Amino acid sequence: MQMDNIKPLRSRKNNLSDYKELNNLFVEKQFFEFIESELLPSISISSEKFWIELKQIIEKFSPCNTSLLAQRDVLQRKIDAWYASKKDNQFDMDSYINFLKEIGYIAPEVEPFKIKTQNVDDEVSKIAAPQLVVPVSNARFAINACNARWGSLYDAVYGSDLIPNKSGKDSGQGYDLERGALVIKYSYDFLDRAIPLEQASHKNVENYFLESSSNELSFNARLKNGKIVSLKHRNKFIGFAEFGEETSYLFKNNDLHIEIIVNACHAVGRTAPGNLSDINIESAVSIILDCEDSVAAVDCEDKINVYQNCLELMKGSLSSTFIKSGKNFTRTLNEDRSYTSKKNESFFLKSRALMFIRNVGCHMKTDIVLDKQKESVYEGLLDAIVTVGCSIAGMNSSTKLANSRHNSVYIVKPKLHGPEECAFFNSLLDDVESMFNLPDHTIKVGLMDEERRTSCNIKKCIYELKDRIVFLNTGFLDRTGDEIHTNMKLGPVNYKERIKEDVWYESYEKNNVKAGIECGFIGKAQIGKGMWAKPDEYKEMMDVKYNQLKSGASCAWIPSPTAATLHAIHYHDYAVRDYQVRLMENNDEDFIRRILTPSIISKSKMKIELIQEELDANIQSILGYVVHWINSGTGCSKVADINNTFLMEDRATLRISSQHVANWLLHDICSKNDVIQSLNKMAAYVDKQNKNNSEYLNLKSKNKSSIAMQAAHELIFNGVYSPNGYTEEILHKYRKLLKKKS
Repeated sequence: MQMDNIKPLRSRKNNLSDYKELNNLFVEKQFFEFIESELLPSISISSEKFWIELKQIIEKFSPCNTSLLAQRDVLQRKIDAWYASKKDNQFDMDSYINFLKEIGYIAPEVEPFKIKTQNVDDEVSKIAAPQLVVPVSNARFAINACNARWGSLYDAVYGSDLIPNKSGKDSGQGYDLERGALVIKYSYDFLDRAIPLEQASHKNVENYFLESSSNELSFNARLKNGKIVSLKHRNKFIGFAEFGEETSYLFKNNDLHIEIIVNACHAVGRTAPGNLSDINIESAVSIILDCEDSVAAVDCEDKINVYQNCLELMKGSLSSTFIKSGKNFTRTLNEDRSYTSKKNESFFLKSRALMFIRNVGCHMKTDIVLDKQKESVYEGLLDAIVTVGCSIAGMNSSTKLANSRHNSVYIVKPKLHGPEECAFFNSLLDDVESMFNLPDHTIKVGLMDEERRTSCNIKKCIYELKDRIVFLNTGFLDRTGDEIHTNMKLGPVNYKERIKEDVWYESYEKNNVKAGIECGFIGKAQIGKGMWAKPDEYKEMMDVKYNQLKSGASCAWIPSPTAATLHAIHYHDYAVRDYQVRLMENNDEDFIRRILTPSIISKSKMKIELIQEELDANIQSILGYVVHWINSGTGCSKVADINNTFLMEDRATLRISSQHVANWLLHDICSKNDVIQSLNKMAAYVDKQNKNNSEYLNLKSKNKSSIAMQAAHELIFNGVYSPNGYTEEILHKYRKLLKKKS
């Protein structure tokens, strides 16, 4: 079928009265003021040097960035042509692999090597634990994420669906004793697994106490029958703290801490065995402050907010004031926790998660800085400079809230396509280190394995970052989007919910872990897995997400502090290092052929009713996300799907849905009229789902499409032509349009 040929967007002309000219660069005045008045006073670099070095980095790396993006397009055109040459589905894997090698899509294999990264914090190199991803544009959410290093197990279980709500009482209606009893039982079952007593259960404890022997304190429990028992593994007890009527006992299991709080005067403590008023467990040990997929930063005002929050978080000075139930609350970063060891020595534990900052991809541009041709510059270049500067400000801060004990800087880079782009980013960071007079490889990198060309060359990608890589994660959502786009011309893609069942998906996940282990990640770097996308479905999360640990992942993404605390239970139950060692011993599989197996379905095997269901579900997902992105600038939304189940949606999920519909249009699985009918039907449905939101702007009103509706149309009907299937350019265009009209 003939698609609407919507031309790619071009850089808009800018009003230069909003800019300050510096060394043949044009800098938005607001951005200039942020750098001069907020960033530079916190770091050891002069204004003159900063702007000169920024200009030099832009001039040096912009041509290469442009060339690398052009190479993506060249490779895609060659793949499209190869697919077009194969008539009647004559797809031969050997020929395909040889072709991909010939065009440079698959690079020559690299000789065996081990990563050389040094000065890595324990939160990354040693501790296996959940990892939170949070939009840094939202100060309150970001602070909550940082403070999610510790979480109350009682609160997490009580507020989740792990415990059935038998009474029907709403959580805001006061403490439910019956529910509380079930929470206590669940929590004590956890204690019996993580810090078991010698031939006894924590459920049978009358009280806990310390006993001194040989200049060392030991932890003991008196049971209800009067018997005194110790821990089964006595070395797990490491310290205590006393605060008035409370006594806290501290333990360590699988490198994660557990704190039990004894308070017989507390409402919960009075009824709990051993008078445990709460159980705090180390939860989100590391977090990603996201400047990318979960953020809608389309102009100077938005971007400065992102940078300001990064800066204040790193300095430990960010606060957020909000109103809840008619009362004012202020959130700040937690200070370190103080304890006394079993040898009566004082020590501290961090109360905040180690922070990574996720930069934008190489394809993004921003007009907060213009080059000498008055064209927008690559946003990724600015992100690398400014977010590293923010991290340095944290090192220089006089507070006790430093992010890294090793003065390391942690950056996550998304959407890199293959080894050349990894090498490009490594060189960029070399120059950024030189700019700020940092020792070599101070900047550590988290690599997202979320593009097909990176997956096919993952070891070579790691090699290009071998001196600074500390993190490898399978971003399966974006990876699915790129899978669809790369194979756009080959044939109709499988039903979206069935793609995870296809050969490439399992092999991609396994190969990522295999590569990390073979390249020496154990004890040096994280191997991560993707997000739990159902933020209210905790029971289901607990039933399935432990499989990521058994696959060798030392961290996995979760969407909230509550989810972090619950998911942390998995890391107490399963020793990830043991699984990694087993995988290292049996790791001789070659996954490349299976990774390249396309997710294609024969049109003859598709059912009309399923096609319509899939189409409606995809379009409802697109509209449900886009309407909030465009209208309110919400980059990450808890969006109700077509079945009214809430899902965490960001640009990666949008990329999948829009590319999926575009593919089916291209291959005549559905028609343009089918899509338009579904758009109109689902617009009414999404409007109905949001009817109780007083600030919501309808997608359709009196048969007139909103700006958000226009954006959805372009995402779908221009999907074939969107570079790599990315959605940012279109989203930014329409968000700017709405802000201009407002």
